[in-house]
Amino acid sequence: MSMIVVFGAGGRAGRAVVDEALSRGHRVTAAVRDTAKYPDLETEGVILVRADVTDAASIAEAARGADAVVHAVSPFSGPEQGFDTLDPAFFVKAADALLAGLTVAKVGRLLVIGLFATMPDRSGGLIMDDPAAFPPEIKPFARAHADGFDRLNAAGTPLDWLMLTPPANLSLDLPRTGSYRLTTEPYMEDGQLSYADLAVAIVDEIERPAHHRIRVPVYSH
Repeated sequence: MSMIVVFGAGGRAGRAVVDEALSRGHRVTAAVRDTAKYPDLETEGVILVRADVTDAASIAEAARGADAVVHAVSPFSGPEQGFDTLDPAFFVKAADALLAGLTVAKVGRLLVIGLFATMPDRSGGLIMDDPAAFPPEIKPFARAHADGFDRLNAAGTPLDWLMLTPPANLSLDLPRTGSYRLTTEPYMEDGQLSYADLAVAIVDEIERPAHHRIRVPVYSH
């Protein structure tokens, strides 16, 4: 049984990870910026804490004693939100804070949820640069995500991190099958995945780490 800290536990991906971890008998710390918004998260096996994924001291405090940490935080819910409040350096700040905070907390494993638009397509370019594949108005968010990955990838760190990147069709409506496929192939335009199976992949990599310091696409099996 492990202690897993989930930053962004109130979101769709974060909740799926919390549920999957609990179903396997792990203990979970659900880390959110405003605990008053998510009282339902505090159930048996879950500790609800206030924490900020862009603040190293906050991360160190929340993650102390943990076996692994999951970064499932997103500051952007969709085009309707607009970009007035989007910090283009958000994911860079989160990467820096996680690297520093987890070092202090002596946590060795970090799982990060990536964004499909930052992946290479079959032509060798990036999906976010193809207006036919990705809405140009959302590109600032994709660019921020890519900058965060670049920061993590360039860091000379002993932290054993992994970024799992689901497809565009990541759905709450698809069922949990308990299976998935990790691949190094170019992005699959017709790929799909349920949030529940994304969580399966994440918790599997916590229980049995098989991929290290790399970004890996994950799809339905």
